[in-house]
Amino acid sequence: MGVEAHATNERATGRTWTVRLDPVGRGRADVRVSCSRPACAAQVLPSAAVGRTAAVEHLKAHLRAGPAPRPSAYCACRAEECHTHIRPAGPRERPAPWRCGGAVVLAVVTDREGRWWRVMECCSRCAAAHPTAKIAATATAPDRTAPADAFRAAAASVPMVPAVGPHFSHTAAGASGAAAPHEVPAPRSERPPRPPRPARQRARRGRIAQRFVPHELRPVALRDELTELGELFRAYQQRAEPDLAMLADLHARKAKAFRAWAEVTADTGLRLDAERAEQAAATARLQHLHRSGQAPESDGPAVTRLLTASAQWNHARAVLTHVADHSPLPGPEARLLVVMLTLRTAQSGVGNLVGQDLKGLPLPDPEHLVGQLVECGWLDIAGTVDELIASRPENPTRIGVPSLTPDESDPGPFTFGRKMRPKLSGWAQRVVGEKKLRKAKTSADARLLALALATGVSLDGQLGPEGEGLPLEALASWCAVTPAELLELVDRLTATDWLTEVAVTDTVLTGRLTERVLPLSCPLT
Repeated sequence: MGVEAHATNERATGRTWTVRLDPVGRGRADVRVSCSRPACAAQVLPSAAVGRTAAVEHLKAHLRAGPAPRPSAYCACRAEECHTHIRPAGPRERPAPWRCGGAVVLAVVTDREGRWWRVMECCSRCAAAHPTAKIAATATAPDRTAPADAFRAAAASVPMVPAVGPHFSHTAAGASGAAAPHEVPAPRSERPPRPPRPARQRARRGRIAQRFVPHELRPVALRDELTELGELFRAYQQRAEPDLAMLADLHARKAKAFRAWAEVTADTGLRLDAERAEQAAATARLQHLHRSGQAPESDGPAVTRLLTASAQWNHARAVLTHVADHSPLPGPEARLLVVMLTLRTAQSGVGNLVGQDLKGLPLPDPEHLVGQLVECGWLDIAGTVDELIASRPENPTRIGVPSLTPDESDPGPFTFGRKMRPKLSGWAQRVVGEKKLRKAKTSADARLLALALATGVSLDGQLGPEGEGLPLEALASWCAVTPAELLELVDRLTATDWLTEVAVTDTVLTGRLTERVLPLSCPLT
């Protein structure tokens, strides 16, 4: 037993290695692909797209050439005391230790931005706890029949005991010289088979929202509802296309079930989860109405907006707020240019620009403004200002904004991803280059006001939350004009059929966006 126990405890720690994609330097497009394995040398590639493809191929080559996961390997995730997949304790909960289990697998874990890929030889339970993990290979189950076969072979080699027992001289049988037969049990092969034991039915343990549903939870209908909801949410995550109406119904059922669970257990965390589920149901239902062309709380047609979700509207407002707080140059022309350049480089700090992008803006001297932004260090361009103005779509100029470039210590001011950035940039170009504003040759301050009004309306187009209006001082500050000049801008937008029902007080501007420009609006929700 001592030798076997010693051999069991000597388990090799699971293997792990990482392939990374890192920028070579600020303002540069080339990237570095590196692997933590000692035999792999780093390589520099011209762009992030090429680097990401090379990193994935390098990782696949390792997985194809490397050995399969070992059934007896010690979980790498547990060996490193990984806590990223453990649910944080609530206000009345104690953190539970993580338990490993299941077959040993090779799991590939990556970040959402696609900047690193990590391979771990870990247990299947730890792999399932990582939201981005994908199983590349699974270890084969160990052969558990060998010990039983060896035991049977050893038992077959033992000589059989004779069926006749010994005889003694003081017995009558001994006096007669005959051996008395001794009754022994029949061999196992001749005994009647025992009835099979009933299989133990393991109770189904549900899981929903990183919570396990206790099997002893009562009433049973609530336990079954929570278990079924967990399975439905996991099935929804596997769908190829989203169904917001179905998602809203699931969140509504979850809110009702969690509220009942909280009443049974008196758990404050469950009650808070129920409130969050209600908010998620309302948001998903509103997004479904917008995408299906229906008005909220009505069966009539709704506005088909360029930006369709409340998250996109909030991101648009976040960009405008950031520019208002961090504009490097004074004046409405500089601020409008900074808005458009920020939207071009918001996600990674770099982007492409052509001369027509600048010539399409109402800027009297775009070359001078770009030169000022370069001189103050806010903007980096590949080449000269004249080359940027002369560049065409087939040969764009690479630009970079150092303050927006993320690194390990600063992820940047914005939280949206690569797919969201072009949507926001296209929305701003549609607002700034709107047909009637362009024909009327409105100035940069008027177009800044159009951006502010488009992001400060209710669902039906009234200015301010619930039609309460927008502060004049805040609008004037955003447009980089005085309050007196702001009134003239309001008249221009009214003349170009942007505003209607306008009323101005000493502090507030009220009114409504016209039906023509409602598709460009980002309502306050």
